[in-house]
Amino acid sequence: MRILMLGRGVIATVYGQAFAHAGHDVVHHVRPRRLAEYREPVPMDLIDGRLGPLGRRTHVRYAAQLQSSTEPDDRFDLVVISVGHHQLQEASAALAPHIGDATVVVLGNVWDELDAAVAPIPADQVVFGFPGAGGGFRTDGSLHGAVLRSVTLGRSGSAPNRRGQEARAVFRQAGFTVRDEPDIRGWLFLHVVLDAGMFSQALESGGLAAMIGDRRALGGAFRTSRELLPVLEARGVDLARHRTATVPARFPGATGTALALATVVVPIARASLAAHDDPQAAEPCAVLRDLSRTARALGIATPRLDRAVGMVTRPDRAV
Repeated sequence: MRILMLGRGVIATVYGQAFAHAGHDVVHHVRPRRLAEYREPVPMDLIDGRLGPLGRRTHVRYAAQLQSSTEPDDRFDLVVISVGHHQLQEASAALAPHIGDATVVVLGNVWDELDAAVAPIPADQVVFGFPGAGGGFRTDGSLHGAVLRSVTLGRSGSAPNRRGQEARAVFRQAGFTVRDEPDIRGWLFLHVVLDAGMFSQALESGGLAAMIGDRRALGGAFRTSRELLPVLEARGVDLARHRTATVPARFPGATGTALALATVVVPIARASLAAHDDPQAAEPCAVLRDLSRTARALGIATPRLDRAVGMVTRPDRAV
């Protein structure tokens, strides 16, 4: 299968390498000015959850195929978009004229209504999901992070179609398990809320990496997420349907204690936070500001979130 990955960021690189290793023809679309900045091949130091229940450390070198232009004649079968939620509409609009009949997989946070977030890409071509990977690039260009065995996928429409089947097949061929989420809209919105809690606490702690082993900080993160549950309900999310996923927000103290221990003793949990030492990164700041705007528009008080937004120094929408 011929696969186009948008960009060569952490998620695109991790999954691009996995797809290429599984035998697919993978191309990364990057901006022209970025071509000269990337060093190929990129050394990857990952805790790989596909290699055992606690993951196993691996070292690979990935020589990504890079190109700065994409045309319909390229005939990609699958396009993977993984950008900050605040960049999704722009990225979708730019790609729409060039993807032909390819299945599009959106991996990442989404806070707008799903179909609107990817317009003008036809909704029936799109599969939404969230990656089980994270990390960061070092100054030498190497990537350090972790990838879980599982990935969550779903469609904005209830009826299954071949797009979902194609997306699931690609991930499974690369050794991942796929969790199908019937209510992907509600699940993604809930994930943004959980992320907002972590991002808000990171501003106070000095980064996600600084929260490793800190039960008070992690508990505080989920208390902020609990404060945001009424925002989800006001947007029509059925929280009872996602009862398991809301456990961290409903029981922040216990979850913070458990996660603090996990980030110390479980390599894959530690690695998922260790590379994130910049609390003023673009996506975290955009998440906090957009949730704050939504809460204000709905008339819902969010004092913990407001305090975090007040600590953001990054210009609004700057990338």
